[in-house]
Amino acid sequence: MFCTVLSCLLVLLAALAAGPAMAQVRIKDITDVEGIRENQLIGYGLVVGLNGTGDKLDKAIFTRESLVGMLERLGVNTRDQATKLDTKNVAAVMVTAMLPAFAREGGHIDVAVSALGDAKDLTGGTLLVTPLLAADGEVHAVAQGSLATGAINARGAAASVTRGVPTAGRIANGATVEREVGYSLSDNPKLRLSLRNPDLATAQRIAAAINRAVPGAARAADPRTVDLDLSGHSVVDALARIQEMRVEPDSPAVVVIDEVSGTIVMGANVRVSTVAIAQGNLTVRVTETPIVSQPGPLSNGTTAIVPRTNIQIDDSSDKRLGILPGNITLRDLVGGLNALGVGPRDMISILQAIKAAGALQANLEVR
Repeated sequence: MFCTVLSCLLVLLAALAAGPAMAQVRIKDITDVEGIRENQLIGYGLVVGLNGTGDKLDKAIFTRESLVGMLERLGVNTRDQATKLDTKNVAAVMVTAMLPAFAREGGHIDVAVSALGDAKDLTGGTLLVTPLLAADGEVHAVAQGSLATGAINARGAAASVTRGVPTAGRIANGATVEREVGYSLSDNPKLRLSLRNPDLATAQRIAAAINRAVPGAARAADPRTVDLDLSGHSVVDALARIQEMRVEPDSPAVVVIDEVSGTIVMGANVRVSTVAIAQGNLTVRVTETPIVSQPGPLSNGTTAIVPRTNIQIDDSSDKRLGILPGNITLRDLVGGLNALGVGPRDMISILQAIKAAGALQANLEVR
């Protein structure tokens, strides 16, 4: 039996059931405790030991001045000969790291190293002692160690192969914490939980779950914040129990479309109202297949190329207008379109048209 795309789609949508409800998750997986946070660190340093792939000192003036300054601190005077330095084994780099909450003096953190000048490859280099500063201007860590880029960079006279990014690398446990960020959790009974995905219903569910275990301890202040008052309780113990509680988060009806990659991401609560859809494109295909015409034997003719053109037109005349019943989930709609082989580009066009008609009960974000 002949079945058009839309008629098959209607059959599939009628057979599909609504998706399962969202599972419960731990409070610690959807919230952050205000005050417990990471801090960004940054520093400027030098990487040495490169195999001729470092900065060109005649162009990267900051690298040359940094090299001269470092050698002077080590007792080597090269100031008078600075213009004659011609090493290619040194590169100026920016060093970044994240200082975790409650990091203690003597602890170690990972650092990321990125070339600042015209260095070609940092593989095999060693980062020299580099102070890492926070936003307050204080040195909170000091980094040093051998880089690992995980990249491959091979060059020849006529070809080159690069895999990964050879001008950026990491040093595992490459920085030592020198200064702590002061914060006492046990001395602060009044805390706030910050939702990573703000939603008023989720905030109220979190507060209700906490109040069932610790009556009167929680209050939903806004879609992003739940206030906690743990007075009379051990803050650490109470907070540990609260974070293990499970709630069912609510999510808004949102459809995100990335037109560049053809990616579609949808929420579980998206619904499609009653709407009629007809989808089809006019396709014109022109094929050129020229042939060669040879003259007959003993004739005075010449060889010629004779054009031959084949034109095909597909106006999708087999497609019909179909009606989708109301309260169809977008998951069912997209699942049916996928089963019928509708491509991402056509699917994006259909979703945008449904939204323009006012039948898509969700916020459509196009990026």
